[in-house]
This record gives sequence, C-alpha cells and structure tokens, in this order.
Amino acid sequence: MVASMTGYGKGQAEVEGIALAVEIKTVNHRYGDVTVKSPRFLFPYENDIKKRVAEVLKRGKIDVFVSQDASSEKGMVPALNRPLAAAYVEVFEEMRGAFGLSGDVPMALLAAQKDVITIREGELNESALLSCLDQALGQALEAVRQMRCAEGEATLRDMQTRIDLLEEMLVGVELRAPQVASEWRDKLEARLAKLQKDFDYEPQRVAQEIAIFADRCDISEEVTRFKSHLVQFRGLFVQAEPIGRQMDFLVQELNREVNTMGSKSNDADLTRVVVSMKAELEKIREQVQNIE
Repeated sequence: MVASMTGYGKGQAEVEGIALAVEIKTVNHRYGDVTVKSPRFLFPYENDIKKRVAEVLKRGKIDVFVSQDASSEKGMVPALNRPLAAAYVEVFEEMRGAFGLSGDVPMALLAAQKDVITIREGELNESALLSCLDQALGQALEAVRQMRCAEGEATLRDMQTRIDLLEEMLVGVELRAPQVASEWRDKLEARLAKLQKDFDYEPQRVAQEIAIFADRCDISEEVTRFKSHLVQFRGLFVQAEPIGRQMDFLVQELNREVNTMGSKSNDADLTRVVVSMKAELEKIREQVQNIE
C-alpha cells in the first residue's frame, strides 16, 4: 500500500466533563519523528501518545497537538495565593500608616496584584481523562491516516503511468541498441573502401576494432537490470508495510543503469531516449520523497 507522509487529522472527545482536542500534522522526513505538545496535566502520558502514534504512522515528521476545551468543566482552575495576598495587605497597611492615608484596602486592588490569584490544575479523574484522550487521539489518527492513504493513491497512479512510459522507452532502446554497432561498422568499412587506393589496412585489425566498439557500446546488461528494477518497483505497490525507503533505493539503481546506458550508447537517438528516461525517473524520485 502506498501512503503519503503528508497529512492532517483532528479529533475531539468529551468524557465526564473533560473535553480534549487532538490535532496531528505530518510532513516528509527520513525517519519517524513524533513530537507532542500538550497541557501540563498530560505530560505523564506523552510517551504513551508517541508510542500509539508511531504504531500507526511509521514515517514522517509528526506533530501532535493536544488542547483542552476552554469550556471544559474540569482542568485548570483559579486559586488564591494566601501568603502573598497577606503580604500585600501588610504592605498596604504599612503604607497607610506611614503616609497618613485613609480608607480600606480595596479587594479589586489586592486581586490585581501579580500572582495573588494563580491558575492551577483541578482534580481530574484519571480513567475519564485517559478515555477522553484515547477517543480524541484515535479520531485524529484515523483522519490523518485516511488523508495520507488518499494522497498515496494519487501518487501511486502517477508513478504507474511513468513506469509504463519508461517501459515503452526501454523497448525502443532494446530495438535501437543492436543497430549502433552494425551501423558504425558499415560507416567504417565505407570510409576504408574510399581510402583503399591510397593505403593498405589489415582486415583483422579492423575486425578487432569493430569488436571492441561493439563491446564498449553493449548495454544489454544494463537493460536487463533496469527491467528487473522496474519489476521490483511495481511489486512494492502491493506491500502492506512502508515502502518509501525501498523505492528510494530502487530509483537510485534505475538512475545508475540509465546513466550507464547514456555513457555507453555512442548514438544520438539512444541519447535522446536516455535523457527522456532520466527526466521521468527524476519525477518519480520527487514523488518517492513523500512516500511513507
């Protein structure tokens, strides 16, 4: 199965007054890299979140954002910092006495002082919290998985089309390659025939040169390996496990073979086909970079 590494998913759940939302964003990455950003009360569970995400999304840069619904009944609650409030009251009373001021200390003035009222975590039912997290995370994972699979299917169709085109080009290469040596031989013999009146040459030496040239421009081995790599590449389309790295390796091997064909061809027609093949392989390579 071909799956993209790019995707987005969101999940929301509410259990016993606890409301959580989970967002997952994924992009290309050589390995599987999961990061989690969550409220402080979920810090103890971040490793569990990472493990669950890694079980579903094998590869990519994966960012998981967990947030608590602001309207949630439970979670962060305000709390009075009594020692600090008492210290402020004492300072205000001291100021009133020292400067001959009148009036009481307004509650609004006291509450406005920094850290007199703080936000702390309320008591949460752990089983309810974990149930809520499990549901929201499950929804987000399924949504991002579906998006990655849908994009992967589109990528698969594009790569299949390009591989079909490469196979068509390879047929042309196979038909043209054997003609290169024979045409070179015919041209050489024609030139020698024109010059025969002016000098003598050894037919055996000419035969040797023709044999050397034919061996030098023989690309049959490269064609065979190229075919084999294409067959292996197609076989990856039906694999259940992540296949991006295997595809990347095969594209490198395909490029190596086609480059060798180009360097050995010694023929303009073959060179043009090889350039077109390299262009298609580059497009496939770009697609492979986003495959899980």
